[in-house]
Amino acid sequence: MSDTQDWVDTFTKAGLTAAGEMPSIEPLTGGVSSDIVLVQSGGRRFCVKRALAKLKVAADWRAPVERNRSEADWFAVVGAVLPQAVPKIIADHADEGWFAMEYLPPEEYPLWKAQFRDGEIDTGFAAQVGATLAQIHAATAGRAGMAQRFATDHIFFPIRLEAYLLATAEKHPECAPELRALVEVTVSTKLALVHGDVSPKNILRGPLSSKSAGPVFLDAECAWYGDPAFDLSFCLNHMLLKCLWRPQHAAAYLRCFDALAAAYLAGVDWEPAQRIEERAARLLPGLFLARVDGKSPVEYVTEEAQKQQVRKVAVPLLQTPPQQLADVRAAWAREMGVS
Repeated sequence: MSDTQDWVDTFTKAGLTAAGEMPSIEPLTGGVSSDIVLVQSGGRRFCVKRALAKLKVAADWRAPVERNRSEADWFAVVGAVLPQAVPKIIADHADEGWFAMEYLPPEEYPLWKAQFRDGEIDTGFAAQVGATLAQIHAATAGRAGMAQRFATDHIFFPIRLEAYLLATAEKHPECAPELRALVEVTVSTKLALVHGDVSPKNILRGPLSSKSAGPVFLDAECAWYGDPAFDLSFCLNHMLLKCLWRPQHAAAYLRCFDALAAAYLAGVDWEPAQRIEERAARLLPGLFLARVDGKSPVEYVTEEAQKQQVRKVAVPLLQTPPQQLADVRAAWAREMGVS
């Protein structure tokens, strides 16, 4: 936040802090697309989020700031169906460029990505993520009002399709037609409410005090009414990439891939599961390649040899599209030398 006093005044006006009180405002790290701060005031703790016009990456990557509104709306919609799967919104001022939500402390709500990093790999939780994601898609599928509310192609396209697939097509002319075709299919498929950034860095596990510590989804700036196959592929992509981050856990990451995919597909009721699986399987190699050659390369794949491994698997799969997710998984497992 650029001007602390302005934000203090804003919080006071919104009733989040008392008049004359100077709350503690601490920047939080982890994202590239927003300013996020932890506010502590009068024994209360909450997070405030504001979208940025220019994302914090090396490339010149810009996106409309009204995605702040889309994110708050996504939390509201999902919270009405699965309240345990999202943080509670405590002040919705997204039309002014910000909103406040409850703070979920890491000791009670550990980050799924941190657990992957530390070797705490639970296929049962991966299955919960897949099943919960399918529930969200099923609850919003085929709803005309939802499609109108989240008609955010002008946001989703630059943040996801252009930055990932089209930017990668510029670097890979040998599979550019296939990448552009994936964009066309994704843009034209309007079926359910899509989160757009389903990644272990945006999923908490908790609360740990509960007997059933399910997933809590964060960072829904890319919310869009479109193809739910995008969410499935986007998350499964991270199960593949994590194999390069912590190779000693590669087999366990791939078991998470299997569990998440199976649980998700078991919950598909808005179309034949085979149909969405085929779209997801075709999209996955494109997203895989994009995380080394697109505008938003994954931060832990830094060695050229690792990037070449991704290209070696992804490019042939783009040129000869797979029919099932297991086809992509098997190709990567062979490259990694695991089963």
